[in-house]
Order: sequence, then structure tokens, then C-alpha cells
Amino acid sequence: MRRLLARRMKLHLFGAFFVSVGCAALYKFGVADPRKRAYAEFYKSYDPMKDFEAMRAAGVLESAPPK
Repeated sequence: MRRLLARRMKLHLFGAFFVSVGCAALYKFGVADPRKRAYAEFYKSYDPMKDFEAMRAAGVLESAPPK
């Protein structure tokens, strides 16, 4: 029974470390990278002036009334 807590703590620390690294990797490759790719793809063909004119025509902007 001697040093039982120390042995168990070492095992749990290693286990917690590997679980946290695994979760971080899953988040990076499962969420963050696809999100970055989606934003990059969206902004490749995004035209801010066209979007501005559409919002202006719809009357969304108070500072730029529709023509």
C-alpha cells in the first residue's frame, strides 16, 4: 500500500496529458482547419463593393440612403 497514491497519480497524469493532446488535435483538424478553409474560400470571390451596393439598395444602411 506504500506509495499507492504516487503510482496512481503518475498514471492519471500521463493519461490526462494524452487525452488533452488528443482533444486538441481533434479540434484543430476537425474544426479549426475546415473553418479557416471555408473563410478563405468565401473571401476568394467576395466583392465588398457589390455587397455594399446590395445593402444600400435594400435600405439597410442609414448613412448611405438608397439611390
